[in-house]
Amino acid sequence: MKRINPYLFLFGCLLSLTSMAAKVDTLDIQSQKMNRTLKAAVVLPESYQRASKPYPVLYLLHGGTGGFRDWLTKVPDKTLLHRMADQYNLIIVTPDGDPTSYYFDSPLVKTSQFETFITKELVERVDKSYRTVKDKKGRLIAGLSMGGHGAMYLSSRHPELYAAAGSMSGVMNINTATWRVPAEFAKSRADYFLKLLGERQSGEHPYPGYTMVTLVDRLKANGLPFILDIGVDDFLIDTNRDLHARLLANGVPHDYIERPGAHTWEYWENALPFQLMFFNKILKANGVAVQ
Repeated sequence: MKRINPYLFLFGCLLSLTSMAAKVDTLDIQSQKMNRTLKAAVVLPESYQRASKPYPVLYLLHGGTGGFRDWLTKVPDKTLLHRMADQYNLIIVTPDGDPTSYYFDSPLVKTSQFETFITKELVERVDKSYRTVKDKKGRLIAGLSMGGHGAMYLSSRHPELYAAAGSMSGVMNINTATWRVPAEFAKSRADYFLKLLGERQSGEHPYPGYTMVTLVDRLKANGLPFILDIGVDDFLIDTNRDLHARLLANGVPHDYIERPGAHTWEYWENALPFQLMFFNKILKANGVAVQ
């Protein structure tokens, strides 16, 4: 009997496991609106190569001072997105949102038009490049911190595009006076909003229409399913509790979770699987989940 080299056998097993895992593409996307090229990572589940059916897509946004590869490189478990893509048979897209765009179309900064980029230019490119469910029934959006604001803000303004939205540790109020942070940090972020949106209005909400606590009526009218979660030690906890209370007072259905944790990658690594459980139920109800 021919003797099997155990090292070659182990190498073969590892190679087989690697070939079965989700793969990651990088897209260069030309933004006509901003006259610049931006990037997005695209995580394709292993089953995508073997199937012929269209796949749902999760657009997963990064936080402030971040970039398009954050969800792949900063999370403690570097296989998280690969495993989630494989477990739920969906495409995960992590686009560039610039360090401090907050995913608005800035009325002042021509190179910061991220509402148009995420909801139009990126979606069109992904739908053209991959076998996707080209309908809101199979399109999801979520994010952390600045990206949590972005996911909620963009889905509130474009309910025709998404089946559901999610926020992890999201900035639900861009009035930095509501954050539990040192005054210097609050001022630095307020300066970003001044640059992007212009002079603050007086009163509780300096930029009404650009912050989620002022968009409760829109969320109610849209009727879009969404999930919010936040760590109890997060500096944004008050903004999330405030939005949750406003949603309850206005009878807006939503999932809201507080769990142990702070504004950290360890928290978001734990939060993302819960959000995907929420989204998967919706994809199944819409008849677009890949079995």
